[in-house]
Amino acid sequence: MLEQGTISIHTENIFPIIKKSLYSNHEIFFRELVSNAVDAIQKLKMVSRAGEYSGEIGESEIQIAIDKDKKTLSITDNGIGMTAEEVKKYINQVAFSSAEEFIHKYEGKSDQPIIGHFGLGFYSSFMVAQKVEIDTLSYKEGAPAVHWSCDGSPEFTLEDSTRTTRGTTITLTLQEEELEYVEQARIQQLVKTYCDFMPVPIKLDGEVLNKQQAPWRESPSSLNQEDYLEFYRYLYPFQEEPLLWVHLNTDYPFIINGILYFPKMNPDIDVTKGQIKLFCNQVFVSDHCEEIIPQFLLPMRGVIDSTDIPLNVSRSALQTDRTVRKIGDYIAKKVGDRLKELYRDNREQYISTWKDLGTFVKFGVLNDEKFKKQVEDIIVFRSTYQPTSTQQSAVSPAVEVQSQEGDVWQDVTSANEEKENPKLPYTTLKEYLKRNEERHKNRVFYATDEAAQTPYIELHKNQGLEVLFMDSFIDTHFINFLEREYSEVKFTRVDSDLDNTLLDQDKAGEIVDPKTNKTRGEVIKELFEKALNKPKLNIRTEALKADDPQGTPPAMVLLPEILRRLREMNALMQQQTVEFPEDHVLLVNTSHPLIQNLANLSQGSIIQGDGQTPTEQLVNLICQHVYDLALMSQKGFDAEGMKAFVERSNEVLTKLTQEATK
Repeated sequence: MLEQGTISIHTENIFPIIKKSLYSNHEIFFRELVSNAVDAIQKLKMVSRAGEYSGEIGESEIQIAIDKDKKTLSITDNGIGMTAEEVKKYINQVAFSSAEEFIHKYEGKSDQPIIGHFGLGFYSSFMVAQKVEIDTLSYKEGAPAVHWSCDGSPEFTLEDSTRTTRGTTITLTLQEEELEYVEQARIQQLVKTYCDFMPVPIKLDGEVLNKQQAPWRESPSSLNQEDYLEFYRYLYPFQEEPLLWVHLNTDYPFIINGILYFPKMNPDIDVTKGQIKLFCNQVFVSDHCEEIIPQFLLPMRGVIDSTDIPLNVSRSALQTDRTVRKIGDYIAKKVGDRLKELYRDNREQYISTWKDLGTFVKFGVLNDEKFKKQVEDIIVFRSTYQPTSTQQSAVSPAVEVQSQEGDVWQDVTSANEEKENPKLPYTTLKEYLKRNEERHKNRVFYATDEAAQTPYIELHKNQGLEVLFMDSFIDTHFINFLEREYSEVKFTRVDSDLDNTLLDQDKAGEIVDPKTNKTRGEVIKELFEKALNKPKLNIRTEALKADDPQGTPPAMVLLPEILRRLREMNALMQQQTVEFPEDHVLLVNTSHPLIQNLANLSQGSIIQGDGQTPTEQLVNLICQHVYDLALMSQKGFDAEGMKAFVERSNEVLTKLTQEATK
């Protein structure tokens, strides 16, 4: 026996062990031991390049062996090995990392990084083992092989070994409750999780378990589209193909490599939880990077690999770390650069992916001033604008561009989308304002719900007013941001009020009752006030412009912009749903044939005593029905409201059929 003694535990180096031992995830020991084995192999290559070792390195590999009968798990490398003195120094002094000392000595002599500063290190093995043994032979000529053994107490033994091959074997005799680690499937799963991209073959029963090649460490020029897609499928099986990706690769002022993907923004994606995998020198560390990347990029997927991200600190410390903040800024800039590149070079793809990309971009603009400045000119909105025939070529291309920074008009839609929104173009806000400067300077008309607001949208379109669609979940907040950025511009939702361009002022003032000098609007207003009997309802009568009045809505419910936003903000602050206000506007279209017929019908009715004639009853029911239909574009009915609507509809139809059969 060479020596028997007590493991040296110093106050200054025990605390990292204590902190890391608090991890409940015991399987991390496997990552640590395999990482150490990779380190040993890389160290051998480094001393060989430095001229300190002239022997054959051979094929590098790590062998995993399991023995169910003996309850042992062994990890063997053919790396640098250790002398007895090195075992005393690096093993017996708990938490002393040899990697940092080694890097300092051989700095600049290799392009292969050393993994070893996770903190748990070799002693993490005692989380699962009742006994740990080291059998090692150093590369140094004449150095004897040694065997180290410890049962988890401060007591250890160090003695001669019969080992004849260079390298190290770590053998763990597992605790009874940790015997899962002698199962082949469990080892395969651990290798896939933590070690798949380590640059050394990891073998079990002669079979190589890991991929070894890390795509993010490759030059972007050496990868094609299928390489990126294949890597995404490997990381996230059974998912839709990503929209596009960003390859990160820099070594100054920090080292970071990675590939980040924009996924399809499906409803089941939790935008508050990161799905980017964090690696350190190709060793898997974590499934989450919430403290490292900007919040607006959390829905992205992929890999970040950096040795400059501190792994031995708390999450709160990560959030305030200066280097981590700089890394986050770098990632955001690279994402912005990639989006601008796509907008410039392949607008067809940019537009086709905007429905999903727009969420990233808008959220980033709201939360990151630097990112905002990068992408503010490539934010696009779907629009009702249709280029004139002179602006379109005889054969409509996939993408049409007015100028280098001009609008993008394009048809990149699925078959279903094309049926719903045929040939709807996309435009920037600046181009919208410039295009409509003469018709409505510094005013933007927008819609938030295409289906519900169709009558309002069509009304604007028919009078040549362009409408932007701001219908994603983030647009409610984004509109407020746009108003701050464009303080001179007024943003008006299509159902908040009607521009004078949409109204026919002459028809509205037409006299229809010579005896009372009442206008058509006054007669109809009284008719609806009496039928609806809602004191808080503001009834307005206007004649809507149209070539075909039948194509306009008979009535529309309007919610004043300021009032609606105040209610939305109040509901948001109180975490309540937005309730429909009682004090809203019912605009009745006096030009619509239905409303004109209704007025004529009411004037022909004769009231008998205190009761109502059947005709007057029918008029009141139709007024209520017109109001219900207008209301449906603004709010859904609850069960009672829908029941009442169906009953009134049936009653109206019954009375109309009675009149028709007389």
